[in-house]
Amino acid sequence: MAVVLIGTLDTKGLELGFVRDILRGRGLETLVVDVGTLGPPRIEPDIDRGQVLLAAGTSEAESRSIGDRGTAVTAAARGAAIVLQRLHAAGRVDAVLAIGGGAGTTIGATAMRALPFGVPKVMVSTLASGQVRPFVGGSDIMMLHSVADLAGLNRLTRSVLANAAHAVVGMVSMKVTDAGEGEDRPLIAATMFGVTTPCVDRAREALEAAGYEVLVFHATGSGGEAMEGLIRDRKFAAVLDLTTTELADELVGGILSAGPDRLEAAGRAGLPQVVSLGALDMVNFGPRHTVPERFAHRRFHIHNENVTLMRTTAEECAVIGTRMAEILGRSRGPVVLMLPVGGVSALDVPGGPFHDPAADQALFDAIRGGLAGRSTVELIERPEPINDPAFADEAARALQRIIVS
Repeated sequence: MAVVLIGTLDTKGLELGFVRDILRGRGLETLVVDVGTLGPPRIEPDIDRGQVLLAAGTSEAESRSIGDRGTAVTAAARGAAIVLQRLHAAGRVDAVLAIGGGAGTTIGATAMRALPFGVPKVMVSTLASGQVRPFVGGSDIMMLHSVADLAGLNRLTRSVLANAAHAVVGMVSMKVTDAGEGEDRPLIAATMFGVTTPCVDRAREALEAAGYEVLVFHATGSGGEAMEGLIRDRKFAAVLDLTTTELADELVGGILSAGPDRLEAAGRAGLPQVVSLGALDMVNFGPRHTVPERFAHRRFHIHNENVTLMRTTAEECAVIGTRMAEILGRSRGPVVLMLPVGGVSALDVPGGPFHDPAADQALFDAIRGGLAGRSTVELIERPEPINDPAFADEAARALQRIIVS
């Protein structure tokens, strides 16, 4: 079993050597990759920085001549990702462990994100106690906070690095095989939010009773990003995308955007998909005081002390509806788009804090107009709100129908 170790050996060589020796002592093969950009390496790499930079289409001489560390780090990250992909394709990667500060974390995490889901990935980082989404994205990277800076070996860094090494030993030695329970069942991706949970849970249960395995993603930006990535990796037979709220955050500037490519992957892959408008009545922010001042006049709902929801306007809903129709209209596989005319979330019902028939109507009208003349998308309009059992049952039936059609 081989563990790839990634680090800047000019500044973190002794620390990575410490990890290497622990892994070797446990009988694991190691491949040390040097992604340093400054001085000479402090331990001998198995893959030197010249090979990494060559994979990125540059060289050490060119990197030094530019004299910009940011450019060098970007090249090292790109090269490390390519090197790691090649090693994985050759069957030489059972796990990856990287260590670093700002530059090392950028390089190591970029390389790890190039690997498929399921390959153990551990990133020991000085940045792991902050906002880690830029590093993790939609991948399954485990980040471990170094607590102290990785500047030499001492009683604290030895403990953290040893824990990371032994975590990798455990992951590799106890690796789950592909032949798990239910692996013969077709896999369906689904999206859910707290305000669409009754709908998605009921549809999931119906699909599971019909012989499918349903993998539910929390539509929190990283959830949608992870789902789109796994769709691109051909992990699913179909998609039940009932909670498309991340489109609102991308448009308006909320904190739970899944990026500009949200909703694209299933159509490009030609997968059967049932899509709805779950939680498009809201944009997500953190605590109330973090909401940008430009939104001060808007309608809010305090979900809890850490989550503030803002109602989407009719104008925003119209843009989202047009965008959805455009994306789904390009799909290469069968698509059913379901409109919950009675409300798109638990908050968007009569008496609810986000009930706004005019905004909903703008969303529905934009979708209807955008799909006019497009026979590739089946439009189903239901009178009930999205969390009504009848809506969930119809969504499950529709997906089964287009899977077998």
